[in-house]
Amino acid sequence: MGKGWIFDGHIAGLGTESGLRAVVGLWQRSPFGSFADAMVELPSGHRILLAPTAETRDFIASVYNFDESLVVDVAASYQGGQLTVDAGPLSVRAAVGVRTRLGGVVRLVPRAVAVHPLWLRAVSPLAARISPGARTAGAAKGGRTEYYGVTDLHHIGAARVSWDGADAGSLAAVRPAVTFGFSSVPAAPSLARVRTTVTAT
Repeated sequence: MGKGWIFDGHIAGLGTESGLRAVVGLWQRSPFGSFADAMVELPSGHRILLAPTAETRDFIASVYNFDESLVVDVAASYQGGQLTVDAGPLSVRAAVGVRTRLGGVVRLVPRAVAVHPLWLRAVSPLAARISPGARTAGAAKGGRTEYYGVTDLHHIGAARVSWDGADAGSLAAVRPAVTFGFSSVPAAPSLARVRTTVTAT
């Protein structure tokens, strides 16, 4: 399979009434240690990466597509049902609620299977039908392949989101789908437990 990079943690995806959409990664384990990052697509379609270090910025930007990549202070936490994110111009305060129906289904798959690239390649067409725009395996930049192994999924029921100090509006579906890579997040705002594997041949 070649060289691989594994990121283990959570991904939050949410939209706002203003059209701003954000995808936040909270990584407990990664080749860069524990860190968080945010990908933001503005209503104009302008895509911005907010990363905590030049090293994480450069790696993420080598896998995903952005119009702008910034190194900013990123503080993010998920505890007690609350998701808090402060990443430069982005601020998120979100309430994470009950497990989704899909979350209940994916929990039935043994974790070792659910995060394995062979399984994720096989189920990717099904994932795209269940959650339009979302894929579990696909081509990334630089000849790499990426795999998303989701092992749990919870609704985000309410959120306050601001950009550059301005309220981005009420929580809304992630529409249109984000265009950072081959896969979007589910349209319904949610927090996923996930292992992301990036491979290079």
